[in-house]
Amino acid sequence: MVKKILKRYFIDAMGAMAQGLFASLLIGTIFKVLGMIPKLEFLIKIGDYAQAMAGPAMAAAIAYSLKAHPLVIFSAAAVGHAANALGGAGGPLAVFFIAIAAVEVGMLVSKKTKVDIIVTPFTTILVGCGLAILVAPYIGKGVGYISDFIGWASLQAPFVASLIISVVIGVVLTLPISSAAICAGLCLTGSALTNGNEGLAIAGAAAVAGCCAQMVGFAVISFRENKWGGLLSQGIGTSMLQMPNIIRHPQIWIAPTLASAITGPLAVCVFGLRMYGAAINSGMGTCGLLGPIGMILGWYDKTNGYTADVTALNWIGLILICFILPAVLSFIINEILRKIGLVKDGYMKLED
Repeated sequence: MVKKILKRYFIDAMGAMAQGLFASLLIGTIFKVLGMIPKLEFLIKIGDYAQAMAGPAMAAAIAYSLKAHPLVIFSAAAVGHAANALGGAGGPLAVFFIAIAAVEVGMLVSKKTKVDIIVTPFTTILVGCGLAILVAPYIGKGVGYISDFIGWASLQAPFVASLIISVVIGVVLTLPISSAAICAGLCLTGSALTNGNEGLAIAGAAAVAGCCAQMVGFAVISFRENKWGGLLSQGIGTSMLQMPNIIRHPQIWIAPTLASAITGPLAVCVFGLRMYGAAINSGMGTCGLLGPIGMILGWYDKTNGYTADVTALNWIGLILICFILPAVLSFIINEILRKIGLVKDGYMKLED
């Protein structure tokens, strides 16, 4: 019974939610970046529309994974919108728990009466939106504590701060929490928005390093199970796809997390990387290559407050931190874990 419950909610539902998040919030951000290209500005509006549907997309995906009836799935969209809007930075986490509750209650009444078309959506939306009003703000507040911690860490010594932020934001990226929303809410950028705050520029760069370590790391160490499709879906999609496998085998998280603990300080203290692009890009990692792209845009957009010359060391560091080191470090660490029997074949296989 316990295994069935864990599979139903923390494997099937969570995996589906990750896909819903990517098909809305994350793909919308990609559209908005492409909209910066001259004559493609219309893509920004498309990105806005896609991002606005994050809550409904996640909730509908969860309902679908739970094999809900059509009316329950359609009704879940309203629940997802309410939970995501009221949950703040913890919106995705609020959607996860509240949508599951609403869907399960909705299924209790679905197709049980002759007026199903009224009873099912009424019940599903009443329960879901009611829970969103009562519970979602507190879930958001809990996630806010994580944000406060990152804000505190960014004011400490660069080495310590970059290590902590890289690990924490990287972990948050893989969890069903919006790392992009947290980074945006904290303004993890040294741009004009924060008056060139060096501490926040350091925090943003460390966040990029941590997110890239998770995404590239999982993409590489799971290659034998998932091949090229898995490499692309995780490497430029989202490492959240591995959450169901992490629930089963948490030790698979060791390699990417240790890699982020190494690349964060290297990015800040050795290569002098700073984030002066949009704060939301700090929490995107290699999703659509938005982490590195955000950093590059910040370097060359002088209106954002970045005045230092871009050096060869910066470029080398960007490539190493965002792509090469996460792959190499995660691979080496994971191979050690395989040799001692902690990680085995099939542990990171993505479900079709």
